[in-house]
Amino acid sequence: MAKGLTGKQKAAILLIALGPELSAQVLKKMKEDEVEKLTFEIANLRKVSREYTEQVLREFHQLCIAKEYINQGGIDYAREILERALGTQKAIDIIQKLTLNLQVRPFDFIRKSDPSQLLNFIQGEHPQTIALVMAYLNPDQSAQLLSAMPPEIQVDVARRIALMDRTSPEVIKEIEKVLERKMSSVFAQDYTTAGGLQSIVDILNRVDRSTEKVIMESLEIQNPELAEEIKMRMFVFEDIVLLDDRAIQQVLREVDSKDLALALKGASEEVGNKIRRNMSKRAAEMLKEDIEFMGPVRLRDVEDAQQRIVNIIRKLEEAGEIIIARGGGDEIIV
Repeated sequence: MAKGLTGKQKAAILLIALGPELSAQVLKKMKEDEVEKLTFEIANLRKVSREYTEQVLREFHQLCIAKEYINQGGIDYAREILERALGTQKAIDIIQKLTLNLQVRPFDFIRKSDPSQLLNFIQGEHPQTIALVMAYLNPDQSAQLLSAMPPEIQVDVARRIALMDRTSPEVIKEIEKVLERKMSSVFAQDYTTAGGLQSIVDILNRVDRSTEKVIMESLEIQNPELAEEIKMRMFVFEDIVLLDDRAIQQVLREVDSKDLALALKGASEEVGNKIRRNMSKRAAEMLKEDIEFMGPVRLRDVEDAQQRIVNIIRKLEEAGEIIIARGGGDEIIV
């Protein structure tokens, strides 16, 4: 077993070992929150030793074989076969890991539901039913639901959860059946996620400047934090290749040379070429030397430098000194 690694880390290592094409196919079968967690783990993995990779692949292979044995003849059959092949302790470890993953907690179908939809659905139920369901949700979900309920219901439900002891499996299954049937008639369990921050950023990047300005100015009044987050995503450093030469030259006059060298350290060749083409030969050579002599730098420092340059571009655009083409590129950047 790959000791010392979390389940998410093992999954990330497995996806890396599978390669981009196979990993992409696997991710397509997963839920959005699972994809986000795994993507985060993959991004945080720097160097993975060959030993760890081999251990993870071996463990994955053993789990697949064990699952096949369980499907063929049950857990006892799988344990017997694995004991002969791998020894008693390893067989027990594999079976325990598999059975934990195979268990489905009560009200699993509700845990997959959108919190706002779940609130509308559950608040009409009896407080004891609400308490039972919330006891099986993860704490974050339960906290969201409890916070959104009327004060008198909050107290009643909290008290019932605190005093709740054991509930028979038969009662739980019956309540599950009723709620699942009721929920399926209200909204689909596997809803498609739409909207979100990136969605509005993609839209605003395509509207005309005046429409964007009206929306952003209103958002800055109503929700300054959201407006700032949208601004930071609307024009990313790699989008510099979309600017014309005159705009690039204007930006370069405002950018600190150290920030430029640091930002280009982690930029694509296309961006680097675009920048250098708009500099004098001497300035381009000095920039190249600065980057070469810089040595290894933290990715966070590179991203910070790139964001400072993006902020300058946004300020120049707001001041009317440059124009970023909108609406599919019909406008001209000056």
